[in-house]
Amino acid sequence: MNHPAFFDQAPVITVHDGLAEFLGACSDGIITYRYVDAVRLAGHSCPTVAGAYLMTRKALAALYPDETPERGAVQVRFAAPADEGVAGVIGSVVSLITGAAGPGGFKGIGRRFRRQDLMYFSCAVEGEVSFERLDNGASVQLAMHMNRVEGDPRTGGLLRRLLEGVATPEEGKEFAALWQDRVRRILIDHADDPELISVNAAMV
Repeated sequence: MNHPAFFDQAPVITVHDGLAEFLGACSDGIITYRYVDAVRLAGHSCPTVAGAYLMTRKALAALYPDETPERGAVQVRFAAPADEGVAGVIGSVVSLITGAAGPGGFKGIGRRFRRQDLMYFSCAVEGEVSFERLDNGASVQLAMHMNRVEGDPRTGGLLRRLLEGVATPEEGKEFAALWQDRVRRILIDHADDPELISVNAAMV
């Protein structure tokens, strides 16, 4: 995948997946996710995908401050319906990293490793998303504020020209570069910015 260099500079998220270890996908169950994994899942790189990635990273760090997060052991609840705005896109990225899934998720082996029904939408939560550990009930509720990192003012005009089919190839390249520069600033310059990803409530 020929992607922008900053994809590889973004923070990584390391988790332990008991199912992966149990079935031999990796001997120690340790999986490290990178931003490019979220891009491959979504099929594109944008502020929403970057924000979802950073929000999941922040939630897991809060829930597992002194240990490796356990994939498949966190329940996730969204305030918005799955088909509203970008909630579904965010949910896909969160599911990739946490293993939490809806009705179509993995049912488990015996009574272990269930991922089904660990993600819900249209819930009463403070903020946009709630992450809760299944083992001890610790939870954190967060919200994304993508307007914290504004796009280049030229982006809107270029986008309109592209959608109207009148942009030149050079304008198309300029738009893509400006678009990804905003994503870069989100992932690199604001990775730990509390005003980008805010914690609305936490019980840990």
